Amino acid sequence: MNIIVVGSKAQAELIKGKVTGDHTLLFSGFLSESHLEKADVIFDFSIEENPEALEQYVNYPEKAIFLNAVTFSLAEQAVYQTKVECKLFGFNGHPTFIERNLLEVSMFNEDEKIYLEKLMNDLGLAIEVVDDRVGMVTPRIIAMIINEAFYTVMEGTATKEDIDLGMKLGTNYPMGPFEWAAKWGINNVYEVLDALFEDTKDERYKICPLLKKEYLKGMV
Repeated sequence: MNIIVVGSKAQAELIKGKVTGDHTLLFSGFLSESHLEKADVIFDFSIEENPEALEQYVNYPEKAIFLNAVTFSLAEQAVYQTKVECKLFGFNGHPTFIERNLLEVSMFNEDEKIYLEKLMNDLGLAIEVVDDRVGMVTPRIIAMIINEAFYTVMEGTATKEDIDLGMKLGTNYPMGPFEWAAKWGINNVYEVLDALFEDTKDERYKICPLLKKEYLKGMV
């Protein structure tokens, strides 16, 4: 199969390291029609910044399109399309999550689960199918933990270092919440929480002012 990764070279290398079998993998910093026509499978890491790319994908029947759909649901994006002819899936392509052995995947059409399982088997990718919801599963949980950790620091209950150490020793997490935020990217944490709050209006996802401050500092 011909696999195209839309994103960075580093992201293409991550997918290349996961895929097994006799496949051709190319990467592109932007979506081009020539690449799209040649591809059997596309992993688009850049869709959150370029949601209009979906307009090009939907008109290609039989192509498997995987969108880095953490801050939006597939249904939410597809509602603006007249018709979705491609095989449309979401995946968790955010830093620290894409490196895991198990790939988190969502489906636009739940009737395509057998197709998805066969395709992933052909590619040698281990997956966990999750509901098509903003934040998927793992990013939603980790973003909430990070947000609560920021509230704890803001209230003066503990330091960042103490919280990181306590979480690693007490829960056996591979990283503390602030270590995780640094590796994931505070911008990604903020944007996931913002999307979750916008989608649910649930106070659990209301962004801590201290987290927002660090996010804004990084935007300068």
